[in-house]
Amino acid sequence: MDEAATLERDGRDRIEAATTSEQLEEARVAILGRSGALTLALRAVGGLPPDQRGARGQELNRVRQALEQLLAERHEALAAVELEARLRTDAVDVTLPGALVPRGVPHVISQTQREIEDVFVGLGYRIAEGPEVELAHYNFTALNTPEDHPSWSPSDTFWIDDEVCLRTQTSPVQVRSMEAQPPPVYIICPGRVYRPEADDATHSSMFQQVEGLAVDRGITLADLKGTLEHFAREIFGADRRVRLRSHFFPFTEPSVELDISCFLCGGSGCRVCKHEGWIEILGAGMVDPNVYGYVRGYDPSEVSGFAFGMGIERIAMLKYGITHVRSFYDDDLRFLEQFAGAAR
Repeated sequence: MDEAATLERDGRDRIEAATTSEQLEEARVAILGRSGALTLALRAVGGLPPDQRGARGQELNRVRQALEQLLAERHEALAAVELEARLRTDAVDVTLPGALVPRGVPHVISQTQREIEDVFVGLGYRIAEGPEVELAHYNFTALNTPEDHPSWSPSDTFWIDDEVCLRTQTSPVQVRSMEAQPPPVYIICPGRVYRPEADDATHSSMFQQVEGLAVDRGITLADLKGTLEHFAREIFGADRRVRLRSHFFPFTEPSVELDISCFLCGGSGCRVCKHEGWIEILGAGMVDPNVYGYVRGYDPSEVSGFAFGMGIERIAMLKYGITHVRSFYDDDLRFLEQFAGAAR
């Protein structure tokens, strides 16, 4: 019995002397672990004479229970002290400024596209989309482009097979939209287009385009000019002037190109306008009546319309003074971060 009292006293002293959770765990192992003093004493009970085993076992079990309870109480007390210490050490001043997280913004091409879309949506147009891998029927035939036109050539179009190509313009969406609904139609068609052109400062084999179509009763060239004049002023400034120059496109008649007065020099001549005072920004024209023949419900004697198309990169280059089209696709943050403020 004296050994049990000694084990209990030594165990209590060691447990109470522990000042950290690690020291308390070391005390537990030394007392109650597989090789601990009390564990070894309990194993030795089996070697005692039968008349001594009961009393000896009961006393040692009482000591074990007492030490286990003391361990639990001491563990709880030390955990509370350590938690309080951590709270003081790891305290965060919530009134301090937080860490700055870089804010992402849309790419300058996406910004420019949204500006263009906002102008025409404000005029009542809707946004229409179509496939980038297109049938020759929609990319050429239904747009009144004869097979001997140079645009059919592999030097001007990426062909997948004899009937399928990568679209060279978003105009096919116009035909698909007319097939899907009767007039009136007011749509713009943004998206990627592809042409096998040599990359240089102003050309790329893949670029972004926005085309527009308006078909209704009584639409005239004056409506086209007024629409594009509003667009130019919204994008490039309220004092912009526009002029139309004759041109040729297979799917419009008459066809025109739109120039705006230079937004940098006001028309007096500078490097941006090549000292001409005017800048070409897009092509347009009245929809050729032959185009209506490819869709049902569009009688050229009853409806008329206009179409226009522009490169988004060109609009962005003119607006922001960008000198090389590759800058949009080089993924250079030094370039892209210049337009973060424009998105806000």
